[in-house]
Amino acid sequence: MKKTKLRPSMNPKVFISHASEDKERFVVNFASKLRANGVDAWLDRWEMLPGDSLVDKIFGEGIKEADSFIIVLSNHSVNKPWVREELNASFIKRIGKNSKIIPIVLDNCTVPECLQSTIWENINDHQNYEENFTRILNSILGVFDKPALGLTPSYATTKINEIQDLHKIDTLIFTQACQNVLSKSDKSVCLSDIYDDLKAQKISDEDISESLEVLDSKGYIKATKAGGIIPFFIITTFGFDQFARANIDNYEEIVNDICLKLINHSLENNADVADMTNHPLALVNHVFNLLENHGLIKIAKLMGELYQIINISPELKRMFR
Repeated sequence: MKKTKLRPSMNPKVFISHASEDKERFVVNFASKLRANGVDAWLDRWEMLPGDSLVDKIFGEGIKEADSFIIVLSNHSVNKPWVREELNASFIKRIGKNSKIIPIVLDNCTVPECLQSTIWENINDHQNYEENFTRILNSILGVFDKPALGLTPSYATTKINEIQDLHKIDTLIFTQACQNVLSKSDKSVCLSDIYDDLKAQKISDEDISESLEVLDSKGYIKATKAGGIIPFFIITTFGFDQFARANIDNYEEIVNDICLKLINHSLENNADVADMTNHPLALVNHVFNLLENHGLIKIAKLMGELYQIINISPELKRMFR
């Protein structure tokens, strides 16, 4: 836990308003704990001696110099004339300009109207209130006991090109998968192939699983499920086309280049086209599948990811005349 201290390092001064009936059962122990933790708690029995001026001591030293003003509310105190005077609305307003007001509620008593807008601390067990004490102490010291602010997960700040109707994390995972297949001849992906890269970006297993489900439902991948998870999937022609449009420079020109090579040269298969165009085989295969889906070519898919060209339609030829 990182503790951020907002006030100077000097010992803060605290005045404790209370009824005498609450002194022995709670206030003395509470004030002692404050002093043991570096807080200069002002308590009448410690500060006032015979012959002292009651008004000068309480208002001149106790209240006037206090950084925080603690009001112990109980069934005893809320009915005391002296405490009622200290809880006068105008008095509270004046005190609140210079001091932090911290109400402590004992006995589940009714909190006066003038303190209703202030967060108070309920203490039910007067013998065991360590958590309550810590919150009060932190309030006096201006300490916020909260976890340190960590780094934003890298996937949230990674700049990626948006893909149609996908959320950012879905786009990031799908992009990672498509980049993986570009180095191969087919569009199959084992989750283990990209898992380490995704985890390095602090993407949780739950987010990975959820994104793959979304990508499958939207037709970007064709998933193979096993035991409720997706360990294997294939990038669909539609999905890869969306990726390519967002991420591959001159994608349309590459498609046209492959089409022209098919039309103008007697090429027999995808490997020949990849050799002639110097485009990745996975990208050439994608264009073949794209053209076949539109009825512009016919191919036979042989062993070893070899795509044999059977026919080139007249429509494709007319498109480039």
